Amino acid sequence: MGNTFDSYFNKQKIVEHYNFTKDRLEKDDDPSLSSGSVAIIVLCCFIILENLLVLMSVWRNKKFHSAMFIFIGNLAFSDLLAGSAFIANVVLSGPATFHLTPLLWFVREGTAFATLAASVFSLLAIAIERHVAITKVKVYSSDKNCRMVLLIGACWVIAAAIGGLPILGWNCIHDLHKCSTVLPFYSKHYIVFVVTIFTAILFSIVVLYVRIYRIVRSSHAEMAGSQTIALLRTVTFVLGAFIICWLPAFIILSIDASCAIKSCPILFQSKYFFAFATLNSAINPLIYTLRSKDMRKEFLRVLCCWGMMGRGKPSERCMIPLRSSSSLERCTQKQDNPTAPFMKKEHSTFV
Repeated sequence: MGNTFDSYFNKQKIVEHYNFTKDRLEKDDDPSLSSGSVAIIVLCCFIILENLLVLMSVWRNKKFHSAMFIFIGNLAFSDLLAGSAFIANVVLSGPATFHLTPLLWFVREGTAFATLAASVFSLLAIAIERHVAITKVKVYSSDKNCRMVLLIGACWVIAAAIGGLPILGWNCIHDLHKCSTVLPFYSKHYIVFVVTIFTAILFSIVVLYVRIYRIVRSSHAEMAGSQTIALLRTVTFVLGAFIICWLPAFIILSIDASCAIKSCPILFQSKYFFAFATLNSAINPLIYTLRSKDMRKEFLRVLCCWGMMGRGKPSERCMIPLRSSSSLERCTQKQDNPTAPFMKKEHSTFV
């Protein structure tokens, strides 16, 4: 244990592992950022601003303090942290990697893994919340709040655990032959574990949304036209974005787990596949918020406030209450209609 702890502060370990797993060392490369790295940083800045806008909108408007919007805010927060972590990852990569100790390397990669995992687990939490809410005939406020806290708490605890496992000992710092090519201090067994977890999450989300769709169609046949189509469209966007953004990264990690050291050149370009996966953090707010008219109006109000404050002008007009015009609001109003039993179950356009 003592030797392992000492190795965490040995910078020579970085050179040793990268020399063993990579096609070449970037130690003596130009320390300035490449155009590709700058583009990734710009994308991450957009992710941060976009999700900050979502958080501000949810925080400012009491209409958005319901469970569904709290989950959307949690998703936006995890995506915001994912963008921030990836900026740090890009800045500290390349030649900068060789100025790190293994401990800092684990923090760099573990933080990125944890925040991206939190984003994915937030998607799963939303699917679970929608499924529970739509299948329970009556949802009490205390039960809903407890469920919300448990789901959000579990999301972050599990994400932190997944990101922290390597630094806690599941690594290959003393066994080079078990090391990943993409992540030279991570054990290939850990890579297989992560791929399995994310694949299981994807499958779970698919199953939950298929069940929701079937319940909506069977229990609400008289309104299966526009609402079923809208539901199917939203589900398609969510699952399509997840699969399109994450599948290349899953494939790269799967290849990494099965390839011998330095035998698969595509693994040396893995950073671009992970950058593409980060796009999911930019797409999520568009899917879950811009489909709500009230959220779009709140976006404009927040942007209006920022613009007015930037010009030194009063921003009272931005605080004008929203009119209840969204499909979500109309759906909420219908919950009190005793002739529509399905509508008594809590649901929204965000499923």
